[in-house]
Amino acid sequence: MEAFWISLAVIFVAELGDKSQLMALTFATRFKVWPVLAGITAATAVVHLFSVGLGQIIGDALPTTAISIAAGIAFLGFAAWTLRGDELSDEESGKAARTTRNVLVAVTVAFFLSELGDKTMLATITLATQHGWFGTWIGSTVGMVAADALAIVVGRFLGAHLPEKWIKYGAAAAFAVFGVLLLVEPLLA
Repeated sequence: MEAFWISLAVIFVAELGDKSQLMALTFATRFKVWPVLAGITAATAVVHLFSVGLGQIIGDALPTTAISIAAGIAFLGFAAWTLRGDELSDEESGKAARTTRNVLVAVTVAFFLSELGDKTMLATITLATQHGWFGTWIGSTVGMVAADALAIVVGRFLGAHLPEKWIKYGAAAAFAVFGVLLLVEPLLA
């Protein structure tokens, strides 16, 4: 359960202000919410299953102190990445706007491709090096879907007037705190 809750919280925060949220908003403005959320869930489950598998292999191969230091540095990098921000390219935005075929397939494929190498995938790999794969997988999937669902709901109510700057700063601060805690952990052991 610890892996579930930690992964849910970290990935939820990581997803705030991410381009996946922008894609979710774009799809939700054109299509019904449920097929969009189902596509996000399917893509996330597959990408994060791969991520936790990779993280488990890395976690078994490296010493705990090295993993903690690498994870701390990675989370500080995620904080910087979050401050830099993500935006949909014109091509990505155009694809989301033009999609009229099977919504579930279109959303699933778009999210699957956009998550490969994304910070939430890398964060999931990092979490899986230190926590159980199953709890990390379920928690990271639920965290990402919850963050995207929140973006859809808030976006539908508030339109384009989201406080993106504050969301970005909050997410970056959370990553920085996790990073510092991971770096300090080996020193206290």
